[in-house]
Amino acid sequence: MESWATFGGDLHLDLSSGRARGLGLRAALEDALRSAVRDGRLSAGTRLPSSRALAADLGIARNTVAEAYTQLTAEGWLTSRQGSGTVVAEREPQSRPAAPPPLPPRPAEPRHNLMPGSPDLSHFPRGAWLAAARRAFATAPHAAFGYGDPRGRIELRRALADYLARVRGVRTDPERLLICSGYTQGLGLVCAAMHRRGLRTVAVEEYGLPPQQAVIAAAGPSTVALALDDHGARTEQLLRTDAGLAVLTPAHQFPSGVPLRAARRAAAIAWARATDGVVLEDDYDGEFRYDRQAVGALQSLDPERVVYAGTASKSLAPGLRLGWLALPTALVEPVLEQKRLADGQSGSLDQLTLAELITSGDYDRHIRRSRLRYRRRRDQLVAALARVAPEVTVTGINAGLHAVLRLPAGAPDEEELLRQARWLGISLNTLSWCRAAAAGPDPDAPSALVIGFGTPPDHAWPAALDALCTLVRP
Repeated sequence: MESWATFGGDLHLDLSSGRARGLGLRAALEDALRSAVRDGRLSAGTRLPSSRALAADLGIARNTVAEAYTQLTAEGWLTSRQGSGTVVAEREPQSRPAAPPPLPPRPAEPRHNLMPGSPDLSHFPRGAWLAAARRAFATAPHAAFGYGDPRGRIELRRALADYLARVRGVRTDPERLLICSGYTQGLGLVCAAMHRRGLRTVAVEEYGLPPQQAVIAAAGPSTVALALDDHGARTEQLLRTDAGLAVLTPAHQFPSGVPLRAARRAAAIAWARATDGVVLEDDYDGEFRYDRQAVGALQSLDPERVVYAGTASKSLAPGLRLGWLALPTALVEPVLEQKRLADGQSGSLDQLTLAELITSGDYDRHIRRSRLRYRRRRDQLVAALARVAPEVTVTGINAGLHAVLRLPAGAPDEEELLRQARWLGISLNTLSWCRAAAAGPDPDAPSALVIGFGTPPDHAWPAALDALCTLVRP
């Protein structure tokens, strides 16, 4: 195998194939060039390197290349003009192997995206992010562009330790923080690390995100479901399970939106201490509180029994792929080992930028602006539904970027609602989709929709809200 550089890029030529068939060096080069043209790797009009350049790259005599060019020009594969060099000639279309069957067409994008789980991406702080990136890159050490600490850049871990303590009451330090590619990876790392240490069962909430339950299963453990009510997960049920890890959304249960009451927080910590268990706190939208004081992190009650998991997916954008884990001391090395095996480290450049965004205060300013914007949308949603569908109960709206719409008795079932939503061009979730497999079906559950009011951009929000009102109007 030999390679050479063209004027526009690299091209791989296989001379060994011809040599293996007993061809001389010149004949093998001719054969490789014919194959490249025939297969389309060298398209018509592509300029080839000079005979001198190609000979130097292949380590063969210049005359060998010149003679190969002359022969292929005579055969019509190449053309050569004074001052223009040697280029691939235009050729009649040749029969080629049958192309693979086309992939099925992708479904059309819905007109109104009300799926929960994403912020309004049109309000990503591009200017502040770009300014932070410039400042961060200007002062970054050279080592920041190489392989580094699997825990992540120390600049971001220091910034996060201060920010989380100030805003969420998290008690940690940079040495116990690990940067990961979002909450999903963080969950997988913790489950895999604990599974290697004997974890067999993970307790999850009765309703949550099925993809995250799939991540737990992929790491090895099975799941058991904790019942939910208006006060959050029934954490007293943990003592009746063999779970070693409990995954909770205590500040804003997904999807119901209720916070975990104080007694149940205490019960979760008591269970962890009594059984040598661990709680994983998913604080997926902890910054967005509207009608009440922010609920502090459960982790503050016992940093050695709670893994705090946060993410920039809701506060900034999912595409950044930035999340973090505040780990108990005993889990730092086991989870770090899983991070090494998974991808070695998360991207340094975005970490440096986020660290600068936080320390400059621009992150706080963006959060405050976003909180006001989403609160206005929440209020518009509630007012519109009260006007056109007063029988619909809207819950989980004191915080976060989504709401649960519980429909009255006699309303269409969720499958019919999904069909009608597709007809109206709306994408959304149903409450039953969020039900944990370990909990089993609930035939008595009312029809309910889970909609994300943060997802549409500003210009699309009024039309999306009108379409939703049409869907749920009696």
